[in-house]
Formats: sequence, C-alpha cells, structure tokens
Amino acid sequence: QVQLVESGGGSVQAGGSLRLSCVASRVQLIRYCMGWFRQTPGKEREGVATIFAGGTDPYYADSVKGRFTISQDTGKNTLFLQMNSLKPEDTAMYYCAVDPTWSGSCDPPREYEFWGQGIQVTVSS
Repeated sequence: QVQLVESGGGSVQAGGSLRLSCVASRVQLIRYCMGWFRQTPGKEREGVATIFAGGTDPYYADSVKGRFTISQDTGKNTLFLQMNSLKPEDTAMYYCAVDPTWSGSCDPPREYEFWGQGIQVTVSS
C-alpha cells in the first residue's frame, strides 16, 4: 500500500512562504500523476497543482498561479509545493496525492487513488 506523508505546514503571516514536502513510500514514482490539493471546512476539495512524474508541464489553479510551484525529487520519491506570497485565503488543509497512470491528464478533475493524511496551513492577515 502506497504511503504518503506530508510535512512543512504551519502558520505564517500574509506575504510569507512555506514549503510543503510529501514523501512517498512503498512505491516508485514512475508513471504516476502527483498533486497537491486543499480543502477548507464546508468547501469542496480544490486541486492546487499537479504534475506527471518526471514531467515538465504542471497544472496550477488560477488562484495560485505565479505564487506556488510544484516540483519533485524522483530520486527521493518526494513531491514539493513551494508557496510564496501567501494569502489568508490560502488557509486550508493541504493533501498530497498520487495516482498511477498510463494515459490521460493529471489535471483536475482526475480522481487520485492514494492520499496523504493532510497538513494544516494557516495564513494570518
């Protein structure tokens, strides 16, 4: 069973930065879609950024374009999300997810099979 463990969340003031990490175990991230998602109470889960393992054309939600960057270290089976210029509306529980794939887009609304437990990001004004 694939295991995903997120780290790097926390509290920051508006304008600050955080870097989320997601380490995958019991899997080799080859031919996988990988992504970061977020959810706040009472709202639907939102796809923040997605990428194909080893790919170079990531997807970003309009709300984070120019501020967030998704990246990967395939050698360490790790996915990252660099979040800059954070805003209070970025406050949410953030989840990393992976999904094995042989074809198709990694972008939302693709359904992902494996999920981390989530990590809280809180941005204060």
